[in-house]
Amino acid sequence: MHVDDHTASESAGRDRDEGRNETELERLDRNWASLIQELRVVQTGVQFLIGALLVLPFQAEFAGVSQQMRMLYLVTVAAAFGATVFLVAPVSWHRILFRRHRLGNVVSAAHRCAMAGVALLGVALVGALILVVDVVAGTAAGVIAGVVTAALFALTWFIAPWRWRAGSRPHP
Repeated sequence: MHVDDHTASESAGRDRDEGRNETELERLDRNWASLIQELRVVQTGVQFLIGALLVLPFQAEFAGVSQQMRMLYLVTVAAAFGATVFLVAPVSWHRILFRRHRLGNVVSAAHRCAMAGVALLGVALVGALILVVDVVAGTAAGVIAGVVTAALFALTWFIAPWRWRAGSRPHP
């Protein structure tokens, strides 16, 4: 085989991704490793939040919480559990599909689950903040804190990266 032929055939099976010279499988492995690391960080926060939320109804002060705040509490707990479902699902998929050559499917679906999980985490964090501020400073302060925090989450977690994404072209 001629050297140029070898180089051409070798590079034909490789993708250029962010200046990387890697095969599709190498790219999927890198994407999976990156995604799993991100999920580890987020899962820890969700688990802590759920633990804190689960003890609230058993506190004496919870009896004095308004019906509206009780409903917000239930929405917040549901969002935190929903976030957990979406953030842990990729790990289950990976285990079930292990050695089935489905990493492309897992990475793609896991990306969508991570986005849904992060969105639900944002809802849970805003709800938890409203509950705390409501107890400490009153309902109006709680609502203001929730609106400001929701706007901050929307801006930093979604709007800014989506704007950056719009200004760049996708890589394979």
